[in-house]
Amino acid sequence: MKHSIDPAAVELGLDTFGDVTEGPDGTPDHHAVVLRHVVEQAVLADQVGLSFIGLGEHHRDDFAITAPDVVLAAIAARTDRIRLGSAVTVLSSDDPIRVFERFSTLDAISGGRAEVIIGRGSFTESFPLFGYDLADYERLFTEKLDLFAQILTERPVTWSGTIRPPLQDQPIYPPTESGRLTAWIGVGGTPQSVVRAAHYRMPLMLAIIGGSPAQFVPLADYYRELLAAEGADPLPIGMHSPGHVADTDEQAREELFPHFKAQRDRIGHERGWPPTTRLQFERDAGPEGALYVGSPETVARKIAGNMRALGVRRFDLKYANGPMPHDLLMRSIELYGTRVAPLVREMLAGDGSGVTLVTLPRDTHRSYSAGLVSEAPSV
Repeated sequence: MKHSIDPAAVELGLDTFGDVTEGPDGTPDHHAVVLRHVVEQAVLADQVGLSFIGLGEHHRDDFAITAPDVVLAAIAARTDRIRLGSAVTVLSSDDPIRVFERFSTLDAISGGRAEVIIGRGSFTESFPLFGYDLADYERLFTEKLDLFAQILTERPVTWSGTIRPPLQDQPIYPPTESGRLTAWIGVGGTPQSVVRAAHYRMPLMLAIIGGSPAQFVPLADYYRELLAAEGADPLPIGMHSPGHVADTDEQAREELFPHFKAQRDRIGHERGWPPTTRLQFERDAGPEGALYVGSPETVARKIAGNMRALGVRRFDLKYANGPMPHDLLMRSIELYGTRVAPLVREMLAGDGSGVTLVTLPRDTHRSYSAGLVSEAPSV
């Protein structure tokens, strides 16, 4: 089944974990440099008209972002339109009250642009770091999600469970000006997570990082069916997948592969996976895979096709995948905003004519055609 998607409602966003990049000499950049680069990348994303920038939280040496809300606050001060969120907030090892307080504060200083995507995450280093037992994995997420859902009502909270002392008519501050913080549930592929998202009336973000996106069609349909069965209004569905954009398919694949392989092999060594091969990479980059890598036309065609297949209105590209240098990430963001996003909307409209490309402000940004870096001041 192909869903009809309103091109005017389509949102194209970005996600990053602050992957530690390589400098010109091939050595890893300092975490401080990476964090400043992430801010520059978000500023560029705002300039080219992208809808969202999501920052993931990790606590390991190959990722620089441990406090997404702090980095997002820096981004808020230098951007005007782009929405700002997490990707994801690992609620199991965090405090639901503090999560709300941090992101409602971000919402205030950004003029209502904050979002939070909550989930379990794909890494577990935060559990021992913050004193949690992985044996409590399920109980922690279940109870904390229930508490967080009550906090989102922005009414005094009365709640009890096993993971913390009870709350009785407890107000949580600061409230948002709109009365509701935008909160999604990130889902990696389990029906139980879809049921939770529908139960708590939260939009669904599908993390499709491997295999075929077609495998997630039943989950998206199930979510819509659950809402309809409960008499609830439809809620947004989005998807998140890794990728890289360059001027040609060959260039994009050659630029991405060594960095993609380095990251996957490092994680695979920790988890017992075999090394990533070029054949696997090419399969994932093909029409049926979860990797969006290629020219703007190739990436746009794949995004538009999968948005129709799954019936989603937002696509977030995880544009940082391993130690790829900052200038290549910036070029990818530029092409994604100026070429891919307009092409996706054109394709979804079924109109093959006259796509209008976004242009960058000449006084704030150089052309990235020659692989130059931003002239915007550092934070």
